[in-house]
Amino acid sequence: MSSDSDSSSRGGADHRSFGEITRDLVEDLYKRRQPLPSLDAIYFIQPTQENVHIFMSDMSGKHPLYKKAYIFFSSPVQKELVDQIKHNSRVLTRVGALSEMNLEYFAIDSQGFVTDHDKALEELFTESVEGSMKYNSCINTMASRIATVFASMRIAPIIHEWTYDAMCHDLLCMDGNKYVQEVPSKNGSATEKKEVLLEDHDPLWLELQHVHVADANLRLHEKMTNFISKNKAAQLHQARFGQQTRGGELSTKELQKTVQALPQYSDQIGKLSLHVEIADKLFEIIKQQNLKDVGQLEQDLVFGDAGTKELIDFFRTRRDISRENKLRLLMVYAAINPEKIQSDKGGKLMQLAGLSAEDMIAVKNMRCLCAHDTKKSSTGGFTMKFELQKAWYQKRTNRGRLNVDVIPVLSHPGGVDRET
Repeated sequence: MSSDSDSSSRGGADHRSFGEITRDLVEDLYKRRQPLPSLDAIYFIQPTQENVHIFMSDMSGKHPLYKKAYIFFSSPVQKELVDQIKHNSRVLTRVGALSEMNLEYFAIDSQGFVTDHDKALEELFTESVEGSMKYNSCINTMASRIATVFASMRIAPIIHEWTYDAMCHDLLCMDGNKYVQEVPSKNGSATEKKEVLLEDHDPLWLELQHVHVADANLRLHEKMTNFISKNKAAQLHQARFGQQTRGGELSTKELQKTVQALPQYSDQIGKLSLHVEIADKLFEIIKQQNLKDVGQLEQDLVFGDAGTKELIDFFRTRRDISRENKLRLLMVYAAINPEKIQSDKGGKLMQLAGLSAEDMIAVKNMRCLCAHDTKKSSTGGFTMKFELQKAWYQKRTNRGRLNVDVIPVLSHPGGVDRET
């Protein structure tokens, strides 16, 4: 389908882009297709009996539709379906690869996805539908599709994500998007608890949500400094409390008092005060839990810069690491080294980390998210493993990776304090 020199020189209609040609070559499995015996084909299909039957029909007999087939299932495939392919020697010799891609969802943007189940509301919430065959089928389908999201991400839900949004949900024990803020009472003698929602109506949340927590911290500094520098009333209030605060900067509590003292700016300072408080809490927890070191080891394990020896050394020397973070480290290790976690090394690591047998069930279950064996089989068929995980994390480096040796803390807008 590529254009030759004559048609190109004439500027003919056959001169098309690669994207146009690719679109023309994407065909529907259920429609009659033109045989292309000199070309290889990629099958991206759901693992159903019907689809496998169509594939077998395409590739069996003396005259298959394509020269070779590379099969990628959109979700985990049953062993019985794979056996049907393996037991047909003629089809098997024409299989170039067979793999589970775990991609039964659509990415709508860089942060969201849908499972394309537009009848879910009807099938799940119709009167008296619960427990019906349609209800159970819908639940199972949705669960399977959501499972492919986690399977394709592999260890992403376990590893610490360093964006502002992720840190809030990971470290602050929030109920959904609900955060409980402590604010001064009206009489000023005590504090009161106030529930706030971190959602799209909050412009600061929208701005900081997907930013690295350290960058979010610096932006809050700049906003606080700019507001004070442009507002004389805020400067007077700062001067009044300046001697009580470090470096003359307003603390979280003083910012909250400023909201009361300057009611005309209550919304603007209130949002700033909220996020300054959140940032303070995040960095305090990061420091208390030694998450800088934990996060660094997590990423070293993912990128292959650390292995069993480094994990053992970490468990032996860092007795201050919480059970949860030890569990997360072992789950990352298990996802990357499933064969090792099943051996005696797994038991020794569990004992060294002080984890329970119940914890190790979760660790060993990580093998379910790992790619299958990539060794070539004696029958000529083989599996294909995509090494996308490292590249995926590298793409996220600028947005969510803890890639600095220091963590800025919210103390001085003029210069960033650094915790080593």
